Amino acid sequence: MEVTEGAVTIEVPSTSEEEVGDDVFYNPNQELNRDLTIATLRAYREREPRAASYLDAMTASGIRGVRAAADGWDVTACDLDADAIDLARRNLELNDLDGTVLQRDARAHLHESLTDVVDVDPYGSPMPFADAALANTRNLACVTATDTAPLCGAHFQAGVRRYSTVPQNTEYHREMGLRVLLSALVRTAARHDRAARPIFAHATRHYVRCYLELESGAGIADDCVDELGHVAHCEDCLHRVAERDLHATFSAHEALPETCPACGSERVLVAGPIWLGPIRDSAFVEAVRESVTDDMGTADRARDLLATIEAELDEPTHYDQHRLCKAWGRTAIGMDEFVERLHDAGFDATRAHYSGTAFKTDASVEAIREATGE
Repeated sequence: MEVTEGAVTIEVPSTSEEEVGDDVFYNPNQELNRDLTIATLRAYREREPRAASYLDAMTASGIRGVRAAADGWDVTACDLDADAIDLARRNLELNDLDGTVLQRDARAHLHESLTDVVDVDPYGSPMPFADAALANTRNLACVTATDTAPLCGAHFQAGVRRYSTVPQNTEYHREMGLRVLLSALVRTAARHDRAARPIFAHATRHYVRCYLELESGAGIADDCVDELGHVAHCEDCLHRVAERDLHATFSAHEALPETCPACGSERVLVAGPIWLGPIRDSAFVEAVRESVTDDMGTADRARDLLATIEAELDEPTHYDQHRLCKAWGRTAIGMDEFVERLHDAGFDATRAHYSGTAFKTDASVEAIREATGE
C-alpha cells in the first residue's frame, strides 16, 4: 500500500500498527518522530549551513531518507536486509529523488566515510551503533531508543548492562530514561575526545529521541562530562537531590545521603551517572517549532510538544502533580493553576513535556505542598 507523509508518498508493506518488531518496515506510530526529525534538519541547516549529507543508518522502508532527500539533503540509506534496500530504492524513485542506497552495516560505512548528520533509529537500544556514529559524524547525531524499560530502570539489569549506569524506576521514569540515554551517549563521545551536547531531546510514548551536536576536542568533551552526575530520591516523601560528579557514590558523597534529609527515611534510591544538564537549546527548539509545516500529519502535536520543551525549566527531574496529591491526600487541581500558585509563592515552575500532569520547579517537595495548598 502507499502512505503519504509530509511532501512524499511511499510504498510500504501492509503491516498493522500492532506488529512492531525486526521485520516491520514502516511504523505509523513514529510519524511524530519523523516529522520532528525533518523540522530539526531544517532548523539545523540554518544553524550549520555547511551540513549537507545525511545517513539513514537503518533505513527499512526508506521513509526518513526519502523525506530528508525531498528536503534537499544528500542522502545515503543503509540496511542489511535486501528487501528493505529494494523498497528504499523504489521509494526514492517513486518520488523522483536521488540518493545512495547501500546493503551493508551502517557502522562499517561510518568507519569508512564521514557524514554531516547521522540518524540512528534501531529497534531497541542504539548503543551498538553509538561508537561508530559519535566518532565519525561531523555535526549532528539523531538517536532513538525504544528499549524504555531498561532505560527507565524497570528492567534494572538490562539498563545497567546496556548503558553502564544505575537507572532507577521512579515516578519521573520517562525523564530518567532520557537522561540515562544522554549520559551513555555523552560518555561514548568523550572516549573519542568529542563533545556531544543535546540541543533537542524528548521522551514520547514508547521511545526516547535526542539530537546531539558534535564537536571535537578533549576540553569541550570534559565540559560535557562535567554535566554528568547522580540523583538521590526518597521513595517516601519524594524529596530528591542532584549532584554533578561523575564519581559520586552513595556512601562517599555528602550530597547523596543514605537517609532522606527531609523525612529521615532510609528508602533512598541513587541513580547515575545520568545527564544533569539542559536537554535542549531553547533558541534551537524555537527554530525547530518554526520549521514545522502544515503538511506534516502531526503538526499540531509537534508544535505543542516543542513549545513545552522550549519553555521547560532546566531541572534534572520533574514532579507529577497527581503523584504528589495522592501522597498528601489532596485533590489535584488544573495544571495551569497549580504552576501559577508556585509562581505566586516566588518559585520558578513550568509544565514538563513528559506527561500532562508533569511539572518542573526549583521548590522543594514541602515548599510545593505549602505553595499549592488551599
